[in-house]
Amino acid sequence: MNHMPRWYPEQQTPQDRAAVRVGGLTIAGLDGRLLLENGSLELHPGRVVALTGPSGCGKTTLLRAVAGVLPPGARRTAGDIDVLGQDPFALPDLEIRALRRHRLAYVGQDPGSGLNPRMKVRRLLSEVAVDRSPEALHALLAEVRLPADGDLADRRPGALSGGQQRRVALARALARRPAVLLLDEPTAGLDANLRDEIGELLRHLAEQHRIAIALSCHDADLVARLADDIVELRPRISTRLPSVPAPRSARPPSADKPPVLTVTGLTAGFTHRGRRVPALHSIDFTLPSGGSLGVVGASGSGKTTLMRTVVGLHRATGGTVTLDGAPLPESATRRTREQRRAIQLIPQNPLGTLNPSRTVGSAIRRPLTLHDRTPRGERDERVLELLEQVGLPADFAARYPHELSGGQRQRASIARALAADPDILVCDEVTSALDADTADAVMNLLDELRATRDLSLVLISHDLRLLETRTDTLLVLSEGHAVERGPTSRLFSHPTQPATAALLGTAVPAE
Repeated sequence: MNHMPRWYPEQQTPQDRAAVRVGGLTIAGLDGRLLLENGSLELHPGRVVALTGPSGCGKTTLLRAVAGVLPPGARRTAGDIDVLGQDPFALPDLEIRALRRHRLAYVGQDPGSGLNPRMKVRRLLSEVAVDRSPEALHALLAEVRLPADGDLADRRPGALSGGQQRRVALARALARRPAVLLLDEPTAGLDANLRDEIGELLRHLAEQHRIAIALSCHDADLVARLADDIVELRPRISTRLPSVPAPRSARPPSADKPPVLTVTGLTAGFTHRGRRVPALHSIDFTLPSGGSLGVVGASGSGKTTLMRTVVGLHRATGGTVTLDGAPLPESATRRTREQRRAIQLIPQNPLGTLNPSRTVGSAIRRPLTLHDRTPRGERDERVLELLEQVGLPADFAARYPHELSGGQRQRASIARALAADPDILVCDEVTSALDADTADAVMNLLDELRATRDLSLVLISHDLRLLETRTDTLLVLSEGHAVERGPTSRLFSHPTQPATAALLGTAVPAE
């Protein structure tokens, strides 16, 4: 497992006391709203602590407080915090930066947003690494299950999948050789096998290198297998989730409905050192009105690139995308406003769609104004209705993205996409930062929109339960190829390709 057996200095953290101790910590925002109330936490060398609780209960705020990186304007109003013998809120700027650079590492829930888009992976690692030798950087990539013998080290973040970005961010954290490692949803958006490998890595780092590790996580199975201790946080506010029907079995595709979206022979790639590296190889699929397509594949298989190409954010090198029988221009900037409205993307990183300088209400109102789908006098009411539908209180309309948890930002991103009243909604790991109850409520809402408005849905997810119960058809990707496609129920019960069987945990029937 470990490629760096002498990676850490001996006894970097005293073994007879906690590396982190937090008691009665209360954090308030600029306007006095409580972001965390009476939070407590103890981290010891060699142990893994999992923070659990519903979205918005303060998990991210607690981790950020330990790292001394609260949202702008937030402040401690009560409680004590000790990190390796120091209070991060009492340290001068130079000393807190030194603490975070040399002894404490924090990886946020949207790790891609923390990667300099102009730097290549190799530079991103060497920028913070204690050991910058090629051997050490190679070992770091291998440690987080990224290929160290290909061209990945020479790619920029924009050429990586969401799962690859997450692992690069983890490698950057490990490169510092920290005594305390803080991770906010570290396995969100990763396939099951990779999730388990990252869990094993964290377990190994704690046991063999005596790192004190804290992570927030909604995956109850992973928490049960990985954590030594569990700290459950309670929500500070009650959010009323949308009243929609309970989950239902996936419907077979309607044979009498023409396809609203047709993708034929779609190819795409990235430019690396002046040459084109293919990422998608002749992908075909159709999506009927009111239908639901699941897209599954290992991290880096091309799922996100496929959908970004479909919506016009990544240029295709071949093939066509047809909407209601009309070919779409390759670039979203060349599509009409109506074509852009019709296909809305909810990306894996919700910060990518929420302008940090705009309130949540303003972000949701903008599509209402731009596409004129709601009368002017009803737009404020419609904003509040959309917030309610995704389980966010009305007062969240006045908040900025940095004042929301990762799960709350994800729900705000969903509300913003729905404000355009799309015909097709493309969801990239749309429930990865949500607790189970909230995820089910959001999916129930999308199911209801499928039934009442003929909304067509594309779900990219590593959550097999979600794909099995919420999609009609399934498209399986492997290394940029469509290895199998067909009705979801058939692929789950009788896959014909080994790659499909490996992803779904089933067996390929014998010849």
